[in-house]
Amino acid sequence: MNSRVLIAGVGMVPFTKPSAGAKYDEIGAAAAAAALKDAGLSYDQVGQVYAGYVYGDSTSGQRVVYQLGMTRIPVLNVNNNCASGSSALWLARQAVANGATECALTIGFEQMPPGALTAKWNDRPAPLSAFMSALEDVYPVDPALPMTPQYFAAAAQEYLDTTDSTVETLAAVAVKARTHARTNPRAVFRDPITLEDVLSSPTVAGTLTRLQCCPPTSGAAAAVVCTEEFARKHGLDARVAITAQALESDDEGLFDSPSAIALVGSGVTRRTADRVYAEAGVDPADIDVVELHDCFTINEILTYEGLGLCEPGGAAKFIADGDNTYGGRVVTNPSGGLLSKGHPLGATGLAQIAEITWQLRGSAGDRQVPGARLGLQHNLGLGTAGVVTILERLS
Repeated sequence: MNSRVLIAGVGMVPFTKPSAGAKYDEIGAAAAAAALKDAGLSYDQVGQVYAGYVYGDSTSGQRVVYQLGMTRIPVLNVNNNCASGSSALWLARQAVANGATECALTIGFEQMPPGALTAKWNDRPAPLSAFMSALEDVYPVDPALPMTPQYFAAAAQEYLDTTDSTVETLAAVAVKARTHARTNPRAVFRDPITLEDVLSSPTVAGTLTRLQCCPPTSGAAAAVVCTEEFARKHGLDARVAITAQALESDDEGLFDSPSAIALVGSGVTRRTADRVYAEAGVDPADIDVVELHDCFTINEILTYEGLGLCEPGGAAKFIADGDNTYGGRVVTNPSGGLLSKGHPLGATGLAQIAEITWQLRGSAGDRQVPGARLGLQHNLGLGTAGVVTILERLS
């Protein structure tokens, strides 16, 4: 890949509780239309479409974009668990950088069912069966509880057992998320909470309480990417570029040493971050703003370390010093993150990209990170798919 890829436009609809009844085709089309409008383009100028989602039948992407037009272009549907939207962007970026198309549209959407995530196919091998076996070696799995929180409850316990962090350290992440979401009109939960609120909310699994777990959410987001030449030709806003991006799965040593922290993707995060820092020629200390995958409070803490924002085992001090918020070392999840904004699986990665783009443009309003020029996006799907993207303001 030898050409820079620009973010020409982004769009996002406000996330909602599943009970609001949002339909994936309507919100997906609305987010895509918003991204095209932001770019100043019409749908017939797009050469390829990549659609990310989890809870939907095949060719749902076509159902969404056919509302914008039917132009015969390729539409690719991507399912990579919670990293589906970012995986769609990863494919679109490659297509543009390699010259397969000058302009691509990426869409992420999800019409989520209420309640905890459950398996939809019980007549065939489960994709996470090996992970489940490994988890049972290190954690007392309760078959009556939803599985996903138990992975992260196990990781939380392992982290608490091996560092000086406490349950208050974890709870502080949720408090910060709500504080940031207060100024984000697209977030589901915007009311402030306290440490006591977090710790006294109902237990979900292990030390994790309800307010430490992201809510099921419906929503959609989109981004238009293009070449520099295409942007010049059409007079597009060329201020934000994808400087580096990587997607990884697990390596063969994952199950060798039982660790819940490893099972939830910490190694993938670390390796992928190392790759993008090297590709971009930057250091973690250079990053101004981060949107990371805080599906549970513990995952935000693990990601601080995986991205090199703090030293291994240093999250408690990082949080206590306020280095994860405004006025500190780096602003993490100014949007409120998954914990407050919500987590419609296929939309999350592209919603993160939209937030970082707004921050780098200087158009994030009351949640603007002053002088932001370099942003990082991190999106993780169990099983495993990890994406890290560095975006840069060019002018």
